[in-house]
Amino acid sequence: MTVLVTGGAGFIGTNLVLTWLSDGFEKLVTLDKLTYAGNRRNLDGLSSEHHELVVGDIGDRELVACLFSQYRPRAIVNLAAESHVDRSIDGPGDFIETNVVGTFNLLEQTRRYFDSLGPQEAENFRFLHVSTDEVYGSLGPLEPAFTETTPYCPNSPYSASKAASDHLVRAYGHTYGLPTLTTNCSNNYGPYQFPEKLIPLMVLNGLAEKPLPVYGDGQQVRDWLFVTDHVRALKQVLENGEVGQTYNLGGEAEKSNLEVVSLVCTLLDELAPTGRPHANLIEHVRDRPGHDRRYAVNPGKARRTIGFAPSIIFEEGLKATVQWYLENRAWVASVQSGEYRNWIERQYGTLGSADKGRASR
Repeated sequence: MTVLVTGGAGFIGTNLVLTWLSDGFEKLVTLDKLTYAGNRRNLDGLSSEHHELVVGDIGDRELVACLFSQYRPRAIVNLAAESHVDRSIDGPGDFIETNVVGTFNLLEQTRRYFDSLGPQEAENFRFLHVSTDEVYGSLGPLEPAFTETTPYCPNSPYSASKAASDHLVRAYGHTYGLPTLTTNCSNNYGPYQFPEKLIPLMVLNGLAEKPLPVYGDGQQVRDWLFVTDHVRALKQVLENGEVGQTYNLGGEAEKSNLEVVSLVCTLLDELAPTGRPHANLIEHVRDRPGHDRRYAVNPGKARRTIGFAPSIIFEEGLKATVQWYLENRAWVASVQSGEYRNWIERQYGTLGSADKGRASR
């Protein structure tokens, strides 16, 4: 039996592949375009008996059809996506192409493959689409957390493109009988995250004694979920979720951006002291356009129906994350060249220094 993971060389995908194989599950085939956020090195050393990496685009219908024919997967886990809000503001076209058109192409080929399956294979087949809490829009400070019935109200090109992909997945399930599942997760953090996102950006800037830029007043609130908790939840949804259903996956750990940055500073003071508090490096910068004020996810349905519950508290996971970046300087150096440097220069040079990158989400 084989599972096809799209976007498996990115942040969440890498952690899914590594966790899946460490738990002894069946063979995985990763399809990844290896853009700036996908890293072949993340999957180095994996046995070809248990894992294969195919470089390609989910929008390449011929390639996807060949993968279905060659590997006969029992399930698809669709993690392939452009996911950085700031990049979607700067260049929304890539997000429409990958998140909307790419998902459509993947669904079309999956539908054709599903229609070719025998009764037992079709009964066991699943298409798991991994999405985000951002499709629900922004919450006020006292509003209840998002549930699966919260109306969609995306506010950025990124979240709008993910909302569109979610609707396509639902439509293919309803119209064509494709056995789909969708998850909407809160902010992930942990090892292998590309350093333009909030936590790794703060860690790496802090280690280099560069400014720690915080959008606006820093009181934007996010719910945080450690990435290994997320990927284990995806396995639970894939195995025990009800076809056609959506599951919100949250860490029940709401923190303001400023609070997260301050906690990172405290950990750096402990683990990589420089002789002065890292909090002195915090700088408030102009807020980004349309910045959502608060996200919060209610994971009650997933808890009741598939037994999902986060196992890693935020402070514990944050310390493990900071330690990982401290211990993997070669990986950091490899992803901070090329496209990353170009992006930082293009996006943040107006702040007076290409090193003053602003935090994501």
